[in-house]
Amino acid sequence: MSLEEFLHNLQFDIERANQPKLEPDWEDAPYAYKIYRNQPVVPLSLEVPLTLEKIQPPTKPDIHRVGHFLWYVYGITQVSQSVFPAESTEEESYPINSFRRFAPSGGALYPNELYIYLKVEGLPDGVYHYDSAHHRLVLLRAGNFDSYVSSALGNRCEVSSCFGVAFVSTMFWKNFFKYNNFSYRLQGLDTGVLMGQLLETANRFGYTAGAYFQYLDSAINHLLGLSEQEESVYSVIPLSVEATNWSRSGKVNITADVLKRELKSISCDYLERSQRVLEFPKLIAMNEASKLESTYSFNRIQSQQSGGFGGVKINLPECEPLAYDLVETSKNRFSPDIDFVMRKVSQQQLAVLLKESMSGFSYRNDLDDVFLNNESRVSIYGCLYNVEDIPDGAYYYDHTEHALREVLQGDHRLTLQAGMSLDNVNLLQVPLCFHIAGNKDFYIKELGYRGYRILQMEAGMLVQRLVTTASAIGLGGHPLLGFDATLADGLYSMSEKTSLIQIPIGPYRPRPWLKGSLHS
Repeated sequence: MSLEEFLHNLQFDIERANQPKLEPDWEDAPYAYKIYRNQPVVPLSLEVPLTLEKIQPPTKPDIHRVGHFLWYVYGITQVSQSVFPAESTEEESYPINSFRRFAPSGGALYPNELYIYLKVEGLPDGVYHYDSAHHRLVLLRAGNFDSYVSSALGNRCEVSSCFGVAFVSTMFWKNFFKYNNFSYRLQGLDTGVLMGQLLETANRFGYTAGAYFQYLDSAINHLLGLSEQEESVYSVIPLSVEATNWSRSGKVNITADVLKRELKSISCDYLERSQRVLEFPKLIAMNEASKLESTYSFNRIQSQQSGGFGGVKINLPECEPLAYDLVETSKNRFSPDIDFVMRKVSQQQLAVLLKESMSGFSYRNDLDDVFLNNESRVSIYGCLYNVEDIPDGAYYYDHTEHALREVLQGDHRLTLQAGMSLDNVNLLQVPLCFHIAGNKDFYIKELGYRGYRILQMEAGMLVQRLVTTASAIGLGGHPLLGFDATLADGLYSMSEKTSLIQIPIGPYRPRPWLKGSLHS
């Protein structure tokens, strides 16, 4: 199977993409967090403020403030226990324990890890891993690496003016053990969700941040001491108190092989719970094919203007920017399945949900021209039912005009239900079923195989905006990948785009479970 065919099957024929006869061994499952051994550690303050309502004034960070920031982004915030009846009798029930973070993750497996290069008061300069299980930093390399990181980014960022640079990685085994090769698609989405949480938290702290999708992979992995057969960085996010210069590209070509000679290799031991780690050759092959080893390989995507969209136009009510406490909203975020209940959704709720999600999705990155009003590479379509004064049907959200464009009238809930691979959500109880869509060719011509995972990451970032906004207005959202993309694309008459993820959103009833917050 060629890599192109593999990517096509990940989107349209999951069974053909997966390795055959591979069942998850839950008794040998990996940890949902990485724990380093025999490395210097720095405990972080457990007295984290439990509110984050407004954008704070820019302040030079210290170790305490950095600790708060990291906990909001990726700390373990809650433990819960739910009981579901087994298939045979209700007496045979089994508890499910889970550790939640503010950023959602497919199956709560959290395949990502968060590393950060820090230069702040009260902490030696160096590269650290955020140990979410213990809320502490683990030192991997001590020293100043401004020049090295800047070179790995193609000298497109003034790293010396940043107090930190975050690196979001993916550990392949952490969700391959359950999701098989399909985990490659899920890993990009999970990474994007975490990036969205990080960028929004940075904004609340008054930090300036932006995302780099293109960098010298081997050089960055070398800096962190990662084995590329197990783990690889997917995005680099500089953090500064004041605006940082972003340039188009460096004038001199830099290669990963040359840059890596500046640093000695490190190999840091970590705890692996699984006794039998299976091979995942397709994931490694995709990672290798997606790598950039020369700064001359970096590229941009030409600014795209939104084309005219036919169909009846329904203007949505104007709404002010939504004010909410990010901590409280993240804590209350809920992914209903059997818990959705059908109630009418107001136009105002729909307007706030769509506008807040798309307007907040604008962010600085290395794919767009900074000074141009670039059209988003991902967009929102939705099948609406029982929404105030809006006919049931399939729609495209035109965010430039804050309006819906009708595609196909009618109640499409049964059609969407038939397209689900699992009946874990009753779509007949869901008033809003959104699909985030993107380029059907995954920008392979412009970005090579890296384009696929970048598009998944941007979809994940928009998912984070949607489910967070839904939580802020009292609704639940459940991102799903077990749906028929071809069927969904047909509902919206898509030709150049495809549905990347499906998100039912609506009112829900409380679930019977025990929950406890993990904070002092």
